[in-house]
Amino acid sequence: MTDPPPPAPPAERVLEVYRADQGRARGPVRPGAGRFPVLLVVFVCAACGLVYELELVALASYVGGDSVTQASVVLSVMVFAMGLGSLLAKRLRCHAAVGFALVEAVLALVGGSSALVLYGTFAWFGEARPALVAFSLMIGVLIGAEIPLLMSLIQRASRRTGRDRGDRGEQAEQAEQDAVGTVADLFAADYVGALVGGLAFPFFLLPWLGQLTGALLTGAVNVVAGGALVLWLFRRDLSVRARWWLLVANATVLALLATTTALVGDFEAAARRAFYGEPVRVAVRTGMQEVVLTGARKGPLDLFLDGHLRASGRDAGRSQQALVRGAMRGPHARVLILGGGDGLVAREVLRYAGVRAVTLVERDPGMIRLARTNPALSGLNGHAYRDPRLRVVCADAFDWLRTVRTGAYDVVVSDLPAPATAPGTKLYSQEFYGLAAEVLADDGRMAVNAGPVAGGDRTYWTVEATMRSAGLATVPYRVPGLSGRGLVLAAAAGGGARPVLGPGAVSLARERPADLPPSTLLHPRYAD
Repeated sequence: MTDPPPPAPPAERVLEVYRADQGRARGPVRPGAGRFPVLLVVFVCAACGLVYELELVALASYVGGDSVTQASVVLSVMVFAMGLGSLLAKRLRCHAAVGFALVEAVLALVGGSSALVLYGTFAWFGEARPALVAFSLMIGVLIGAEIPLLMSLIQRASRRTGRDRGDRGEQAEQAEQDAVGTVADLFAADYVGALVGGLAFPFFLLPWLGQLTGALLTGAVNVVAGGALVLWLFRRDLSVRARWWLLVANATVLALLATTTALVGDFEAAARRAFYGEPVRVAVRTGMQEVVLTGARKGPLDLFLDGHLRASGRDAGRSQQALVRGAMRGPHARVLILGGGDGLVAREVLRYAGVRAVTLVERDPGMIRLARTNPALSGLNGHAYRDPRLRVVCADAFDWLRTVRTGAYDVVVSDLPAPATAPGTKLYSQEFYGLAAEVLADDGRMAVNAGPVAGGDRTYWTVEATMRSAGLATVPYRVPGLSGRGLVLAAAAGGGARPVLGPGAVSLARERPADLPPSTLLHPRYAD
């Protein structure tokens, strides 16, 4: 969704401003000739503004988790700041051309560098919330200032040659019609630009350029559009000295953005070293997540997904063994793995005799491709993707489960991202576990990687309570030495199987909180 621009002034005020502008000095361009270029710049500025907004939301979700909270912070601060910017722009209306050019130059620099500064703050200082709020505020103020200034510019560019003909009544009626048409055209161009920016970010900028380069390129487009409009179409509004100052300012911003773009690779490498602390062997953004492998050439490897440790070579696969061991105690010819695109859970499952078919459902094809072809990661997963018993499905686990027949699998293993983001909560909901229970055979078992159990975090116990609410008989447990990792083993309530823990597992049933509500699609509980 796109955020609506700040409310337009009341109709009477719009007409008043329009009539006042009509009576000022001669127009800077031939009457009516500049209307389309101004609307084109409105379109470009709206697209750039929405890209800045989405960049902040996406990066904030990445570095801070809990995408709902991060998006709420960004959007609420920006909408407030846009209103503030509209009020502040009233002081620049008498110098609309110069004011607009300066606003666009500053916006291009601030918006273009926002993702880079936010990521650097997180990497070196570990806390990005103050930077997030500051950039949301600054960008919102600058975007809010665009609308009143563009209103003044488009009114000047839309003057009609016949405004001096006719009586005063005809002039007033014509001015009113022109003002209504001007407002409609401006907001139409603004909304269409927002649409294009909103689609360009996820489908072009993010997958092809990445967050940092995408933001910098957007800033370059922004400053070129704003500067070109003023220095070409409204040049007669400017003194020679003002033109040179604006030209130098825009060139400086462009040079800074271009230089920063050339250094993005070095910056990302330095930030990753600061964040991960180990030699970075692989760093790939798949389009859905960032995959990083760290560790010395001859040492153990650590796998990070979006900055969160998913697997460590130091535990020699003990995490995956602890997850699947209990579930594999019983019939296990047909196994379903939800998530686990790194292949580590598949590696453990395929070691068991009697496994005839394994289906792995992973939403990120880039993760699967990397796990197949990257020597470091394929070595870590024991080349599980070469096993002919493994079938890979690229799909969202929730949607795919709705297509599976009842009782299709003896074992279901869930190794999905933690429910810290809005998409993650869907995969830990009552509805999701209800679907998973349906695909289990009568004597089937299910194992879930439910997150840390130590430190008073309620997430683990909410996962366990949600599984029970979906009709599963659960046994919460942990394995000593796995850094407080909490796991859940389950079987269909009333079915022919009873969950039995594997060797070394410690039941946590006595620690289960009472009356913990489940998480559902309409009421996610993991952020409570």
